[in-house]
Amino acid sequence: MWDRESLDESILSSLRALVASQEDVDYIEIRLEYNESTNLETLNDHVRHQAHVVEIGGNVRVFHQGAVGFVHFDGWDDLPRHINDAKLLAKWENSSGFPWGSQDSPAPADPVYSVQRLVTLENPLKVPLEDKIHLLLGYAELAHITHPLVKSVTGRYFDRYRHLWFADNRGSAIEQEKLDLGGNIVVMARNSNGTAQRGVSFGSSNDFGVLRNLDDQIKDAARSAVALLDAPEVEGGEYTVVVDPYLAGVFAHEAFGHLSEADGQVGDEGLLEQMVLGRKFGPPNLHIYDTGKDMGSRGYLPFDDEGVPAQDVDLIKDGVLVGRLHSRETAAHLGERPTGNARALHYRFPPIVRMRNTVIAPGDTAFADLFQGIKRGIYAKGTHGGQTNGELFTFLAAEAYLIEDGKITRPVRNAVLTGNVFSTLQQITAIGNDFTRYEGGGGCGKAGQMPLPVSHHAPSLRIERCVVGGRGR
Repeated sequence: MWDRESLDESILSSLRALVASQEDVDYIEIRLEYNESTNLETLNDHVRHQAHVVEIGGNVRVFHQGAVGFVHFDGWDDLPRHINDAKLLAKWENSSGFPWGSQDSPAPADPVYSVQRLVTLENPLKVPLEDKIHLLLGYAELAHITHPLVKSVTGRYFDRYRHLWFADNRGSAIEQEKLDLGGNIVVMARNSNGTAQRGVSFGSSNDFGVLRNLDDQIKDAARSAVALLDAPEVEGGEYTVVVDPYLAGVFAHEAFGHLSEADGQVGDEGLLEQMVLGRKFGPPNLHIYDTGKDMGSRGYLPFDDEGVPAQDVDLIKDGVLVGRLHSRETAAHLGERPTGNARALHYRFPPIVRMRNTVIAPGDTAFADLFQGIKRGIYAKGTHGGQTNGELFTFLAAEAYLIEDGKITRPVRNAVLTGNVFSTLQQITAIGNDFTRYEGGGGCGKAGQMPLPVSHHAPSLRIERCVVGGRGR
């Protein structure tokens, strides 16, 4: 029987001995987890939902002769039985001839032994629930006071603590404590023209303090929402567009980052041809990379869920495609090295290729200079969402303003940016020096694993010939 009172190095030692004894398979790994989470939702002056959940469980993954078996379980009882079940699944898939039974054995990685303890600036687990509620309700009251046209304010907050133990039969044994917290406050204004909303997001992997001192941002959100109520709809057309760091980061993550995840390229010859290393993808000063090393960011990841250490992974360097994101499995398939991007949302899921912190490196153009020479353009800030379909993207800007004769002038509504990611990257003509770290309160979704903590950091970008949908299109 495994119990929480035994949280010490003996668990790692026991797991190492257990996987080392499994000599009848090519590869085996075991992950155990203790998860504790708090969720809050508020509406105006009251709490709409609150929950505190504790979960204990784990999984076993086995690779053998081109087949894989994955078993997850609640509780920590009877690990030998779970190991045997995973082996049987691998052997059954191997004999079934099903196409999904053919899997590459994970690529080799240097064995690691490490214990990573949680280091926080302000630990949310030590903040009373009443204090968290008080902050959310206080921000709602502030937004209502800021302008009478503010009609509703919703707040969302979560924190998640994870304690993980990992061991494989190639010599790695890792214990990690992880923290993720975040949320948002959404301000909705309404008048006879309809409704408009703006939000303030926050997130961190080590500091509850990101939820404090948001008063100025809440006031700005309220004023922006009210200003959008009377804004005209944007006239559809092709514009020079300046996007702020928030939207630039979302673009890097959604439109380009997902294409860089190697599990989407494996088996897709067309995409592999487009994402061929060495292809020119943008201006010479464009540098996009993924990293798990930014302490405090929601995508901070000292070791991924296959035991591979964090590293910076250049995707585009000097405007040229130079890398992609890998698990040990996809690295083996493409004959490349693992990059530390194998992640699982929960012990009920196997690790798959996921981003961590997606970063556009800063350029050298001052913010004001991004607008020089633009006779009529669009300044787009933030996003209310969007979608991608392969290389095509669509994003609805949260705020948009006309640029007239190099100056930001009037707000406009419903500015939808659309395009092809490959041509859009080529159309970047200036990269700002206003690099900003964005720690949103949502998360990334893929293969049913949502919301996985990620971050995107970027400067403002100037993009030529960008299609903006709106009135008249």
